[in-house]
Amino acid sequence: MVIDKEYYEMIFKRKSFRKFNDTLRLSNDELRDINEKINTLVALVDGIDIKYRIVKREETTCKRGEYCLLIYSEEKEKFLLNIGYMFEQLDLYLASKDIGVCWYGMGKTQESQYENLKFVIMMSIGKGEPNEFRRDYRKSKRKETEEIWSGISGFETIAEVVKYAPSACNTQPWRVNSEKDKLKIYRTTTIKSIMPKDKVPFYNSIDMGIFLYFLELALLHNQITFQRVLCEEEDKAELIPIAIYNLF
Repeated sequence: MVIDKEYYEMIFKRKSFRKFNDTLRLSNDELRDINEKINTLVALVDGIDIKYRIVKREETTCKRGEYCLLIYSEEKEKFLLNIGYMFEQLDLYLASKDIGVCWYGMGKTQESQYENLKFVIMMSIGKGEPNEFRRDYRKSKRKETEEIWSGISGFETIAEVVKYAPSACNTQPWRVNSEKDKLKIYRTTTIKSIMPKDKVPFYNSIDMGIFLYFLELALLHNQITFQRVLCEEEDKAELIPIAIYNLF
């Protein structure tokens, strides 16, 4: 596994763009660079076929950004986790290039399938000015750290950083229990959201993939090596196990 540790600094810069500057345009070189970067994204789960298309926003129901990145996937086990983990890498990379991103969950596209893969989710993208990105991440609305992270002390710095991962409707479904040499990651199902109830597990599973990538960046930044074990998810539990990180 190879993770670009430079993405860590982008945790504090990126934000979910709700409004894009319509006077700015992505160049052909920038679009080419996005395509090249996507081909280098690291998968969470090997063996899941992923495809994508970059289309003009007007070809979708999305109301923001210049383009939409449409993501298609095989519907294999943990495919939603995999999408979140992979494409959050792109989100952070694009922040480094002053390109804004918003995960756009409820958007629809004219092409519900692409090369026999089902459409899963889109990301709206567009050029931004440097001052349009986040300047003080601590002003972002997030749950108190104690609500999402429990267990022994010693991980305060990491806990404070990773809670700023983006999530659908800011639901923040991640819960972490820390032990001396182990982190246990869960997805809570007791989420109150404006999303339709039947959609929450779908989007929160993508969110958990995003969170795992944030967590791994923070661990590596703090020079903590780890072994990740993905869990068998248990249906109908209030806390669904997602992953265990053995720390060294």
